[in-house]
Amino acid sequence: MAPLSPLLRPRDTDAVRAELRWVAAEAGVPVLFGGEVDGDACLLSEFVGTRTGMLRGLVVRASSGLGGASMVAGRPLAVADYRNASTITHDYDAPVLSEGIRSVLAVPVVVDGLPRAVLYGAYRSGAPFAGRAADLMVGSAHRLAEEMRIRDEVDRRLRLREAQQTGAANPEAVREVYAGLRTLASRVDADTGAELNRLADLLSAPVDEDLGLTPRELDVLSQIALGCTNAEAAQRLSLKPETVKSYLRSAASKLGTHSRHEAVSKARRARLIP
Repeated sequence: MAPLSPLLRPRDTDAVRAELRWVAAEAGVPVLFGGEVDGDACLLSEFVGTRTGMLRGLVVRASSGLGGASMVAGRPLAVADYRNASTITHDYDAPVLSEGIRSVLAVPVVVDGLPRAVLYGAYRSGAPFAGRAADLMVGSAHRLAEEMRIRDEVDRRLRLREAQQTGAANPEAVREVYAGLRTLASRVDADTGAELNRLADLLSAPVDEDLGLTPRELDVLSQIALGCTNAEAAQRLSLKPETVKSYLRSAASKLGTHSRHEAVSKARRARLIP
């Protein structure tokens, strides 16, 4: 069997850089840096406001330094006087102090209980890192964690699709992929939702006939095709059960069917859903 082709996932480091730039603009933090975690180490690769290149390429190990401690703890950690802090190891004093850094906050990006990146914010003064700036950094880490979680889920579902194309998955797996992508699309911002819907549409062959079903009617049908009840479909799509019933009635009318199962069957024959 041929190996699965690599997925065209955007670089997670680009997302890290975007969040650091956002914090710099919104909070006015003078020094920001961070990077992805691989195993038990974080590679610092993204920087805003640094004056030297000594932090670039630095590998921060778990439990070492402030960032390593935050990775292990799974929560933000800060020191107001880095040089004299007794709560952290000082494995990275040379590159940190070369930047004139005194007050530092390290925020881990945690996905499913594991650190996937670390964001750092720092001041060259001794002012404690707290208040709005700290809140914005923590919010940025949460946003980045959700982005990575969605990317992971899309990758998983696309791999299921590729496996199906090589004969390693059954049609029910494809239907789950399709319904799952539609569900994710209803929970995220417009741009990400549009991309998830585009990926979902790739799972369906071109429509054989134009029956005029709306995207939301297709979303509901895809959930019913998985065996969901109206209440379960409503929960997955963030809708009210009455709204799901309304979409089902509308879809059945357009399809000329009289039951939910008949509607699903005809939608599949028309290649509207997998």
